[in-house]
Amino acid sequence: MVDVECLHEVLEASIRSLSVAKVIMLVDYYIDLLKDNNFKVSHSALQTLNTKSCTKDVKERMVDVECLHEVLEASIRSLSVAKIIMLVDYYIDLLKDNNFKVSHSALQALNFTTHSCVGSVMPNHREGDRGQQNRGRARASTSAAVRAPVRARVSLRQLLRVASVASGIQFGWALQLSLLTPYVQQLGIPHQWASIIWLCGPVSGLFVQPLVGHMSDRCTSRFGRRRPFILVGAVAIVVAVLIIAFAADIGWLLGDTEANRPAAIAVFVIGFWILDVANNVTQGPCRALLGDLTSKDPRRTRVANAYYSLFMAIGNILGYATGSYSGWYKIFTFALSPACTISCANLKSAFFLDIAFIAVTTYISIMSAHEVPLNSTEAAHAEAGAGESGSAEEAFMWELFGTFKYFSTPVWIILSVTALTWIGWFPFTLFDTDWMGREIYGGDPNQGLVYDSGVRMGALGLLLNSVVLALTSLFMERLCRKRGAGFVWGISNIVMAVCFLAMLILTYVANSMGYVGKDLPPAGIVIAALVIFTILGFPLSDALYVEVTRFSNQLPLVEIIVSLGSGPWDQLFGGGNSPAFVVAAVSALISGLIAVLAIPRSQKTRSRV
Repeated sequence: MVDVECLHEVLEASIRSLSVAKVIMLVDYYIDLLKDNNFKVSHSALQTLNTKSCTKDVKERMVDVECLHEVLEASIRSLSVAKIIMLVDYYIDLLKDNNFKVSHSALQALNFTTHSCVGSVMPNHREGDRGQQNRGRARASTSAAVRAPVRARVSLRQLLRVASVASGIQFGWALQLSLLTPYVQQLGIPHQWASIIWLCGPVSGLFVQPLVGHMSDRCTSRFGRRRPFILVGAVAIVVAVLIIAFAADIGWLLGDTEANRPAAIAVFVIGFWILDVANNVTQGPCRALLGDLTSKDPRRTRVANAYYSLFMAIGNILGYATGSYSGWYKIFTFALSPACTISCANLKSAFFLDIAFIAVTTYISIMSAHEVPLNSTEAAHAEAGAGESGSAEEAFMWELFGTFKYFSTPVWIILSVTALTWIGWFPFTLFDTDWMGREIYGGDPNQGLVYDSGVRMGALGLLLNSVVLALTSLFMERLCRKRGAGFVWGISNIVMAVCFLAMLILTYVANSMGYVGKDLPPAGIVIAALVIFTILGFPLSDALYVEVTRFSNQLPLVEIIVSLGSGPWDQLFGGGNSPAFVVAAVSALISGLIAVLAIPRSQKTRSRV
């Protein structure tokens, strides 16, 4: 109750410096806490609180504060210690956003009282040993947050600089997606086994990201919790990229010949897997850092995520543009070597640019973020909480599969559409530029520059794809809100299926024209292929937007299946990429029809249609 009095005093002292929106946010947050406790307070008091929170008059807002105080008093025995501390801490964050237009002594008193008088706000009935332990854990897990050093509000410009590292990471991803499947075939890995090297992506996604997240949450480095991992991940990316770039040269030194390069293949695979792990090490802390800097403000968190997505789009466009240029070897002449011909030198040069870009963006990001280090006491509390919850987390992982039997039909429908959607996307992701070089240009990965020219043209198509993806992302939220996310999702997947069917038809036309293996393709064939790549930006935008497609537990499993099966499946039907694209088209069509016909739309959406 002393804590409530302190909260009331600080509210009164600072009400004139808080905007109407801030007061409403505070009241709304408290109502959410009451909901979590099954509204153990009179409904009329809540209605009065809501009514008063909508006024713009200062005097009326003072009445609103009085109402908040009354509701606090009426429901204090319904709220746990942790809930009260969360409420007080949230209000302090609101004051931070208003540059502390209230006496600092009042805040210190509020912090001190919250921590020292926790026991006084609890009911005075007897508790068993388990209740005492639970209360101690609640106090340990929340007191650190209340006593944490005050962090000044981060400006939007600073958030923009911190998010810039996403462009460096995505630049490398774009090069990896567009150039490395063709390059590994040029080194000598048969087409049917080329997809196997992509297994590390989903495997590291399943294990590396959760581990890095756990470690960064408890990191006590004086440089902060997230920045050390971002820096280590960026350095690992640079090392991996250098290994990949010089794989052919290292293999040559180890005794490889032009016709047989097992050492180069081994070095390449090692570098490729290190790159996948490094990407997963870096991405998680980058997003977590933005979340830390925006604290509990949902609006600023959305802005930070928008900045991150913007820089991802920029990185994609720059990466694919770099991959599509075939003259880098003329600029970086030292990239040529007896083991590294023109196509290899272009790849090596592109990765040199990647190293420079990731270095600059990482420096800007980590120097712009000012993290408050986690002290040893707070880390000990975190470890204690982790120890208490470890058995529960383990039980959760074992019981996760048992929950499948409790899923309702709509949930199973969404899961099915998700799996089928990404079974459609992954073959394209793995073999898009290979399809352009092999089926459209008629090149052989091991002979001449025709195949390499097709790969570069495929990278240009992915550049156009990224531009469309970025543009459609601007109105995707409004479109899904107006027509229904399930309906838009289904139409997007049907468009994807039509595009994959068009790729199959274009492959047949190219083979029937007789130029394959003899000359470059006609301009009309190339333009048609680029148009298909461009149109696919729309369904990809929707797939990345719809939140239900982000089942982190499901997508790696789907990618593992595709990585293991697509190459042998292609070989079973004579090689090439057409068999995998047939599966992709069928999966996309089925998922689209299910989404349109089976995922319900809200009444509001239906009334508009």
